[in-house]
Parts: sequence; structure tokens; C-alpha cells
Amino acid sequence: MAENITSQPQTLPETLAPAAMSVSSNYIQIGPKFARTIFLATYPRYLNTNWLSPIINLDRAFDASIFVHPKSTADVLKQLRDQLARLQAQAMEETSKGKVRDPILETAMADIESLRNTLQQGTDKFFELGVYITIYENSVKELNDTEGKIKGLLGYQLIFAKPATFRMMDGFNSTLPTDDDKLNVHTSLNTEPLSSLFPFISFDLTSNSGILYGINTHNNSLVLFDRFKLENYNSVVFGKSGGGKSYTIKLEILRSLVFGTQVLIIDPEDEYKYLADTVGGSPVKISINSDQHINPFDLPTPKEGELGADIFRSHILDLSGLMKLVLGELTPEESAILDEALIQTYAIKDISPESDFTKLPPPVLGDLQSILEGLTGAESMATRLKKYTSGTFAGFLNQPTNVPLDNAMIVFGIRDMEEELRPIAMYLILNFIWVKVRRDIKQRIILVDEAWVLMKYEVGANFLSNIAKRCRKYFTGLTTISQDIPDFLASPQGKTILTNSSIQILMKQSPAAIDIVQQTFNLTDAEKFYILEARVGFGLFFLGQNHIGIRIVASYAEDQIITSDPRQILEIEKAKEEWAQIQK
Repeated sequence: MAENITSQPQTLPETLAPAAMSVSSNYIQIGPKFARTIFLATYPRYLNTNWLSPIINLDRAFDASIFVHPKSTADVLKQLRDQLARLQAQAMEETSKGKVRDPILETAMADIESLRNTLQQGTDKFFELGVYITIYENSVKELNDTEGKIKGLLGYQLIFAKPATFRMMDGFNSTLPTDDDKLNVHTSLNTEPLSSLFPFISFDLTSNSGILYGINTHNNSLVLFDRFKLENYNSVVFGKSGGGKSYTIKLEILRSLVFGTQVLIIDPEDEYKYLADTVGGSPVKISINSDQHINPFDLPTPKEGELGADIFRSHILDLSGLMKLVLGELTPEESAILDEALIQTYAIKDISPESDFTKLPPPVLGDLQSILEGLTGAESMATRLKKYTSGTFAGFLNQPTNVPLDNAMIVFGIRDMEEELRPIAMYLILNFIWVKVRRDIKQRIILVDEAWVLMKYEVGANFLSNIAKRCRKYFTGLTTISQDIPDFLASPQGKTILTNSSIQILMKQSPAAIDIVQQTFNLTDAEKFYILEARVGFGLFFLGQNHIGIRIVASYAEDQIITSDPRQILEIEKAKEEWAQIQK
């Protein structure tokens, strides 16, 4: 008869224990992983605050344990007294031999005297400190590399670490969450240097004001700050389609509106229209057949302290850039004629650098064409302009402005614009916004989605780059979004925009662009693979010298407003229709 065997339940240690371990002199193998424990052996005379930060923020897998054992003040005082007596005897002996006073010896005695006084007064304590770090890698070579990196990060602060050779098991057990100091390698420290060891010091992008951008994936802290308190207010967002770029920016817009920030958006695909409708913004449709028009000849209003002549000449330069996009490639002679023609176009409306042009109606594109027709050498340009004044594109550029800029959120939609006209439309809108920004200073965000469309042209790239450099003094932040990073960064202007952006966000990247991204942003291999495989709404967030992993989070109500998921949008539209039927 077979005997019934009742299996006994496993204990917790049996459940947690690995199937097998291999212990060597300088590492432990646990399944496919290799582990090595190092300990901090010596410290400098002074320890700076947050000296442990480079280790805590290291992008490697490791466990760290900090053991602090209090020492008896009476025992420490006795040790200090004995040590001071030995140093004084040594100093007397060297003096009797006629040797020069040793500054190191003098400093040591002064330190002991100072420490003894604080201990006797009860204002200081003494402790035994043990700091152990167990690193985990996939090979011994990677263990060696990571150990070298940690030693390097500590070494430049004059803190020296050693591996727990022949005591790897004790070291491993000391870094388990069991509060058991098996390694027992200690250094004596008093209260002040010990306090610098406070371990909760990862890159923290949390401030007392601003908006919530997301969650720090490293330590689950809040990424919360005010972009208008940074050195500049610009940001760039890069990522492949579907990575969460628009979602991230729409969330920032929604939360910025609460604080009274005006948001002006150039929207190539009508992604922001629903958001604008929901928050009471103004959608502006710019196309050939649209009833809404922007006159590129509108002049900025000089502010107090600004000269009208400077404003006029600056606007002529911006307008010249737009005309070069409209007309195509120009010879140097044609470019000079165009500049003169623009000045004459304003002159027929009695507008000159010296006049008060704030009360005079501006010209339109048709006026420029008339001027060009009367100038020698401008016949080709006049012919090319006919397409925009009386031809196929006549409803686009040749009308007075009838678009207000008073709403808190304005979305300029160019989805229905012909492909060849999109760069022109983006330049036109951006110039129109820039005129408004210079006229009326207030907290603003200018958002240019798919900025690479404009960056493909030198005049467009120059214009956007100049805005990035100048908008800070008008209390305005420029946000550029692009999925075509190689095209964006191929020009010096793209790199200028990147350099002048305090905030940089990298969402999921394509394999084709990842090498350029890694080189541009100086990413580690771990960060490179992170954004290659990042889930939607995850990315790297750069703020000044710090960068962290970020997870974009939104409330249910926010998600319903800012979602870009077509299925979710259809469900929302269906729910709205059903609600409308119920109301009837």
C-alpha cells in the first residue's frame, strides 16, 4: 500500500532563496546574474553635501546598505586623549631634532582638540559607519566596468572603495534588507560628516510652484516646476509617431491655461482643435478657401522705448524671408530688388521708418506685385506672385487680417492647406504671432507642431531660430515638436533651437534616428535602449544639467480632453451624440 506523503509548506526564506548560487573570491553568481559587493574604506577630511548623489542616481542595478553604530562618548574621549598625547609627543620630538613643523601634524592635533571640545559640550556624537554596495550585472566584465565607474565617481571626491574580496557572501548578506551587518567594515565619523550621507537624493525636479509634468520613474517623485522661472522658457519634444508627444504637450497646455498662460498653436493635423473647443479656445482655419485671413504686411506696434525705424526694418527682414518662400530661389540681384520693392510697397501707403504707422492701413500682396511690375529686373518675381494674387492661391495671402488674437488659446489649423504651401503657411502664422508677441507682453507659449516642415528651408529655420533666441524678453516660451529628428538637427539653426531650450523631452524613438539622438543628447546605452523600447507616455526629461525618466500621468477628465487615440476619440464622439439625443 502506497504511503501518503503530505508536502510541507515552504518557509519564507525557502521561497525567496534562489535555486543555486556560486560563490567566488570576487563575485557571486546567482542564476544568470553576477553580483559583487564593494565597501567605502576611506573618507576625506571634509565631506560635501550630497556626495552620495552620483551613486544613488547611477543607471545601474545595485543594492546599498548604510549601517550607523553609535559609539560611547566616554570611550571616544579617552581614545582622542590618547591619540592627542601621541601626536603631541611626536611634535615635541621633531622640534627637539630641529625639524620644521609638520602642517599635517598640526592640523590633526587641531582637529582632535576641536572634536574633543564639541564632544565634551554634548553638541556632537561619534559613530561607526559602514557603507556597502552590491552591484548586479550580466557578466564579470560588466561587473568590472561598473565597479570602475563607481570607484571613479567616488575617487574624484577623495572617497575610496574596495571590493569585499574573499568575503563576498558576507557583503551580499549585508546589503539584503535584513539589517544584518555581516561585513563589519567601519569608519569612525562624527555627526556633521555623517549627516552628508543622507541617501534620499536622486535628481529631483520638484519645485513649490508650476505645473505637474509627470512622475519621475527613478524615484516616483513629482516632476513639477514653472518653465517661466528657468533661464529660458523654450522646450523641444522629439519622438516617433504614436509615442505620446501630442498627449504630453496637450497636458502641459491644459494645465498652463489654469495659470493664465496664453497658448498659440500652429497645428498641421487638427490635433488640438478638440482641446480648443473644450476649453473655449479659438480654432482658426488657414487655407486657400478659408474665410479667415492673415495679412503678412501687418506691422508691429512699437512699445515704449522702441524706435519705429527699428521695428520697420526688422519687419522688412522677416517679410523678405516669407517672400523668398513664396517666390522660390532668388538671385542676389532679385533679392536686392525685392528688399527695395517691399519698402516702396509700404511707401504707397505713406508708411516709412520715420512715420507713425500704427494708425495707417497696411498694404497687401497685390500692392507688392504692382510695384514689382514697374521695376526693371523684377518681371519674373511679379509673374510668380500672380498665382497668389489672382491665380490658384489668390485667397491665401492677399487679404486684410481678420483673425483676432485675444483668446487664451488659439489654434491655427493648416490641415487643409496644400502640401507645397504648408511651409509658407507656418511662416505666415508664426510671423503674425510674433508681431502680436512684440506688441503685447504677457506670459505665452508658442507651439509649433511638426517644426521640421519649416526647418527644411533655410529662411524658415532662421526665422524659428531667431524667435527661440529672442522670445524670452517678451515673456514667451517656444515649444517645438518634431518626429523627424535628423532633418531638424541637420541644420545649425536646429541645434541653436535645441541649445536655447531649457526643457528637452525625448519620447519613443525610431531605430533609424536613435544613433543621432544618442550622440546629440549624450545618452548612455541604457538610456538609448530605454527610449527605443519606451511605452506610450514614457520618455526622458531633460532640465538643465539633470535628466530623468518620466511617466506622463493625467486624470480621467484630462485624458478625455487630450487623448489622441482614434478609438477613444470615436467613443467620445459617440457618447456626445447619444447625450445630444437624450437632451432632445
